[in-house]
Amino acid sequence: MRLAPLTRSVIRRLRRIGPVALLVLLTALLIGAAAFRASETAGLAALRETGRHRLDLYAASLEREIDKYAFFPATLELERDVLDLAAGRPAPKADVNRFLERLNQRTGTLAIYVMNAQGRVVASSNWNRPDSFIGEDLFYRPYFIAAAAGRPGRFYGIGTTRNEPGYFLSSTLIDNGEIVGVAVVKVSLEQLERSWATVEAPVLVVDENGVAILASVPSWRYSTLRPLDGAERQRLERTLQYNARPLPPLGLAPVRQLSDDAELVRLPAEARTEADAASPFAISGLVLAQKAPLHGTPWSMTVLSPVAPVTAMAWAHAALSAVGSALVGMLALLWRQHRRHLRALRHANDALERKVEERTRHLRAAQGELVHAGKLAVIGQMSAGLAHELNQPLAALRTLSGNTVKFLQRGKLEAAQDNLERIGQLVDRMGALTGELKRFARKSTGAPQPVAVGRVIGNALFLLDARLNRTAVAVTVEAADDAVALCDANRLEQVLVNLLTNALDALADAPDPAITIAASRQTDRVRVTVADNGPGLSDTARDRLFEPFFTTKDVGKDGGKETETGGGLGLGLAISAGIVRDFGGTLSGTNGPDGGALFAIDLPAAPDPAAPDPVIDTPNRANA
Repeated sequence: MRLAPLTRSVIRRLRRIGPVALLVLLTALLIGAAAFRASETAGLAALRETGRHRLDLYAASLEREIDKYAFFPATLELERDVLDLAAGRPAPKADVNRFLERLNQRTGTLAIYVMNAQGRVVASSNWNRPDSFIGEDLFYRPYFIAAAAGRPGRFYGIGTTRNEPGYFLSSTLIDNGEIVGVAVVKVSLEQLERSWATVEAPVLVVDENGVAILASVPSWRYSTLRPLDGAERQRLERTLQYNARPLPPLGLAPVRQLSDDAELVRLPAEARTEADAASPFAISGLVLAQKAPLHGTPWSMTVLSPVAPVTAMAWAHAALSAVGSALVGMLALLWRQHRRHLRALRHANDALERKVEERTRHLRAAQGELVHAGKLAVIGQMSAGLAHELNQPLAALRTLSGNTVKFLQRGKLEAAQDNLERIGQLVDRMGALTGELKRFARKSTGAPQPVAVGRVIGNALFLLDARLNRTAVAVTVEAADDAVALCDANRLEQVLVNLLTNALDALADAPDPAITIAASRQTDRVRVTVADNGPGLSDTARDRLFEPFFTTKDVGKDGGKETETGGGLGLGLAISAGIVRDFGGTLSGTNGPDGGALFAIDLPAAPDPAAPDPVIDTPNRANA
């Protein structure tokens, strides 16, 4: 059976997501559902609390409105003329009617009237109006029945004369212990109903028949919360309590019972009437219905609080929880992947470090060979001077030895002894030179140790003594005693020989050649400078001074125009910079303030300014 393209696409996506990501997604959905349920429960609890508070306020306002008029019917019993008129005794009927009219105007009630014991109206505040109550038989009204039985009457109904709804309060009229009539006050609750139209949730008052007699939404008035059966409708039509109103059901559909006095119901979406146009309420959808009885009446009050804000907040919390948990899950997955990648990178890094260490060992060995080759290149360049330095003592030795033989043959022992002493001095000089060359040429470990820079400068000058004498360069040395650096003496000597050789090359055509060497300690650093009064460095040479294979020399040319040691290959300064860098220092080159090139070596200072290196005195050039 072939799968549909959409199904195959979903399966491919699920495979791409992976089971772990799918589990995170399902967990996020479950957390979102739990958050929705928790938020909805908390929101409904808060809404119920708010609804109970509203019920208390609305009920209190209704009770205050009714209690304002509750004592009026009983006060009519204090009027003698009212009692006589109700009892059928002679009484000024016109005066009683005018009294009730003035009282009705001052109290703001709809009507005040008096009935005899048979239920006929004998006096009324609307006596002079066409729709006057006088003469009507209202014995069937529940408020008359209750008052005739000696109880206060309370009744909400629609007047049969003027079709005007109102609340009727009745009280018994007693004269000498006998019930002679009933006093009735009809009040309007429309003002209270209008004030409810501005509250935050719609409210309605239901009487003992289940009919909404007061409602903040006008179209709800005279609707029923439950359908009325045929017998109930016939009874209500017979009593004319609602004056033939149709009494349609409001259409509340139960959804879920929350408690005895609260349940979720759904209001049908119906067209708003013109009377509803000013209502601020949403009169459809899911609402929380809370009911409470009204004290002293058979009525009940219901508040309908919209649930949409609670549901919207619950959905928002669910979305935030789901997204948050999904984000946390994805971060956990990313962290897991990151850990895996880290482990892989760690393994790769370890392997790379092993390779780097191996290559570093090879490079250090190659660097040592290159440094040693640089030494041999320096020795090769100095070979002409060294040959001259050795040839002169050898020729002198030849002459002195021949003369000594002749002196011995002639018996001139003092002259022979003098020649032998001079021969010994020449041999010592030649031994010192070859010993220094041997020390300079040997490979060094490069391990840093305290080195007196002044002594290294002296050794370097000794190696170049022959060339210094031949070129007549004036050398000035200013080395402080505390200039003790942490480095390798042999390699530092190689750097100084390289810098001095370059300086001598640059001073080949200078009229008064001079080199100044200075070494000083600056806190935890030692600074060594080699300056000459030659032509200095060009901009190009200064920018590329330490680049390998960059040189301004002619390859194979000896002296003259050369400006760098290294056979013209451009490796001398690069090797020197690498040597200094291995010591933890720097080598820089620039032009001096008075002209000429200035090279500076910056090295870490030794903690103890001891100078363990042996002193090698620069030989006297006058003896060369």
